[in-house]
Amino acid sequence: MTQIHRAFVALLILLTALWLLANGTLPQPLTYFSFRAWFIQYSGVLAIGVMSVAMILATRPAWLEARLNGLDKMYRLHKWLGVTGLVMAVGHWWLARGTKWMVGWGWLERPERAPRGEQTLGLVEGWFRSQRGLAETLGEWAFYALAVLLILALSKRFPYHLFAKTHKLLAALYLVLVFHSLVLLTFDDWQQPMGWLLALLLAGGSVSALASLTGRIGRDRQVSGRVQDLAYSPALRVLATEVALDGPWPGHRAGQFAFVRYGRDGEPHPYTIASAWQPGDPALTFVTKALGDHTGRLPGRLRPGQTVRVEGPYGCFDFRDGKRRQIWVGAGIGITPFLAGLKARASQPDEVAVDLFHVTRDVDPVALDRLAADAAAAGVRLHVWQSGRDGRLDGAAIRAAVPDWRSASLWFCGPAPFGRSLRADFLRHGLASGDIHQELFQMR
Repeated sequence: MTQIHRAFVALLILLTALWLLANGTLPQPLTYFSFRAWFIQYSGVLAIGVMSVAMILATRPAWLEARLNGLDKMYRLHKWLGVTGLVMAVGHWWLARGTKWMVGWGWLERPERAPRGEQTLGLVEGWFRSQRGLAETLGEWAFYALAVLLILALSKRFPYHLFAKTHKLLAALYLVLVFHSLVLLTFDDWQQPMGWLLALLLAGGSVSALASLTGRIGRDRQVSGRVQDLAYSPALRVLATEVALDGPWPGHRAGQFAFVRYGRDGEPHPYTIASAWQPGDPALTFVTKALGDHTGRLPGRLRPGQTVRVEGPYGCFDFRDGKRRQIWVGAGIGITPFLAGLKARASQPDEVAVDLFHVTRDVDPVALDRLAADAAAAGVRLHVWQSGRDGRLDGAAIRAAVPDWRSASLWFCGPAPFGRSLRADFLRHGLASGDIHQELFQMR
């Protein structure tokens, strides 16, 4: 189980345990309507709890990155939490709204309500009671909008630039749901440990939502610069962009990435840094392949001297694991972090023995010669695997080329299905899960 799996499960267990501590197990006698009242509160707590953590993760907090093994892993956890929140919200909505419809259709018969005695409410509780109708209405409409936006976010066909714009609207909807939760959670629950935790999560999520709406995410990690040089390979459809930085850069480790905004582009895009950090030469190199609308337009849009905004560095895919032997596998544009690794080893020799497998379909002799020269300078054994000539690279081929693979760690960057296949193969053959590292370079 990975760090983000543990964090995900731990959060669900913690919220559920505190809920049960405050409200007990299933109600007795257990009827549809008694379960409905119980589950509406529970699903609401779970939904807003995971959404709050997802909102906090969206701000890219540096203090959490190392604990969750990188921003790419944090965003994967962010996605899981968003999906979980949506599922719980659907159940919450259906029992609240669907029950009323079923009563109206004659499918259910609402039990008689016990008469309420006179209650003396405090000022705060009385105000909360007075806002219940508004909170229910706002929460229902916020749910509809939230469901649409989350479904769009999960669709790979929805363009990234539209995804980035519409995803920000979730912060505003989240604040509406905070009001909904504050008013509709049972008042006594706020005085329980569950209520204390939820209050902290709502506070953290609200601050994060405001940071998103005001454009403050990552602002303290941004540096301005300008395009210094461009080199395009038509055969590979790959563009190498060298960026000279105008401000102080904290430095980066080989394998890390940054968010880059060229000129007046609406949203920054994540790119792996393909160069090693040289304090005396404040420049970064980004290598991008035409895989979508944005990257496909870059060769025709970028010009030397163009302004750039760089935010980072991020990521823990940095080859630091204490192993004396490593196997690197870079598939397609996934070779990028390993290019930085080669440069870093050439400038600061490392005793770790490395085999680099570069899997490519497109061939550019000049680029391959440059890669071979970089590998030789770094003391790395290079294996070029041309898929059109050599077929599909698998674990058996890697193990045949690296006989002492059992003492190595595996570092993979490339298409996710390929990475999952290699991971499953090496796990079956006894390599420890902690020795397999995969860059999850999907920000949605």
